[in-house]
Amino acid sequence: MSTIRHGRYSIYLRPITYLLDLGIINFLAIFYFFESINPYIYFSIISLSWIILSLFSKFYEVYRYTREITILSLIIRQMILFLLIIFAFSGFYHELNIDHKTIIKYVLSAFALITIFKFATYYLLQKYRTAFGGNYRVTAILGKNKQTLSLENFFNSNPEYGYKHKKTFNVRDRENFDLDACFRFLKDEMIDEIYCSISELSNSQLHKVIDFSDNNLKILKFVPDNKDIYSKKLKYEYYDYIPILSLRDIPLEDAANQFFKRTFDILFSSMVIIFLLSWLTPIIAILIKLESRGPVFFKQTRNGFNYKEFDCYKFRSMTPNKDAHLHQATRGDLRVTKIGKFIRKTSIDELPQFYNVLFGDMSVVGPRPHMVSHTNMYAKKIDKFMVRHFVKPGITGLAQISGFRGEVETDKDIIGRVKYDIFYIENWSLLLDLKIITKTFINTIKGEEKAY
Repeated sequence: MSTIRHGRYSIYLRPITYLLDLGIINFLAIFYFFESINPYIYFSIISLSWIILSLFSKFYEVYRYTREITILSLIIRQMILFLLIIFAFSGFYHELNIDHKTIIKYVLSAFALITIFKFATYYLLQKYRTAFGGNYRVTAILGKNKQTLSLENFFNSNPEYGYKHKKTFNVRDRENFDLDACFRFLKDEMIDEIYCSISELSNSQLHKVIDFSDNNLKILKFVPDNKDIYSKKLKYEYYDYIPILSLRDIPLEDAANQFFKRTFDILFSSMVIIFLLSWLTPIIAILIKLESRGPVFFKQTRNGFNYKEFDCYKFRSMTPNKDAHLHQATRGDLRVTKIGKFIRKTSIDELPQFYNVLFGDMSVVGPRPHMVSHTNMYAKKIDKFMVRHFVKPGITGLAQISGFRGEVETDKDIIGRVKYDIFYIENWSLLLDLKIITKTFINTIKGEEKAY
């Protein structure tokens, strides 16, 4: 089992670019239309329109392997569509009497600056990779043929894209190829991304590679022999002119989705902290202190996004004991205090985790994080358990509202939890998050059998 995986994308770069571009179009609007527009109406409508337009036009879908000509085409398309939006805005608010020439000057000026900043970021990142070796991905290729050798040459000839290629495995002799030795190499060399030739491996070997990548937090991509192999379920990309297939398309790897989910997490956790925890915490603290000695909050190390460890906070519900970090609470657990039974039954003990959400270690909704000792144990015995760490852990999750919360009594419980967690990861949406939050609230009011 691998340790921490490099973040696949620079997760803060795209949201910052969003804010920078919004700042440009709004600032220049004041400069060009200061006497004609209501800035509050303009800022709200145009900013929202820009975000929606960018999502549909994929304006920010720029990766390390994206070519300059592709970026330029994105800019031109975005400029034309944005120009139409501004004309529509001007027509709707016809009393503004904004001159058409002024609108064109405004859009051209805005996109001149946006283009400068976009290419400056693109080239600065390339310079950062070549000069300092940062923002890189360590790669390995399984299968040696014309297509994979072209990919290897792409990695080695273009250091500005940030790929450090370690090895290309020749697997022509399928029967004698030592896949286990290959896996040991991938773990020892801390490979981030595995590129696999579909034609070179047998079906059973492909399944083993898929299981290995899932259980060790490796990004797995396929190099097809021809474009006929594409399917709607597989995401395909081009590295130069080389087609690459991604096995698992995770919505939360998209920076726009990360931005929306993080914004929701900040707003939701802030409301809970301000309107609930601000007055509830002193009351719970007094009740905990009256019953037993020890801290009000219980801190436990758990594994989160990319397997990174963090301190998860709860209201203390047990008498202080040395086994708290090793063993889950069980039915009738003598370690649980009287007030502890109440706050565990009502899930009040979990509320301090909204601070974890605010700090960025957790999300409101996601796979529940496990104790480090349990994570290590389940990672060895439960297939695809590590896939859960491709996203931030949550206070509640799809598995929890589907009957898999609380104590893990048998392997069936954790297998079911992993199944629902993987479904959530591959099918995330804000609507799904809202549905899970609503169902969690209803379950808390009704009471749950395994809330002990």
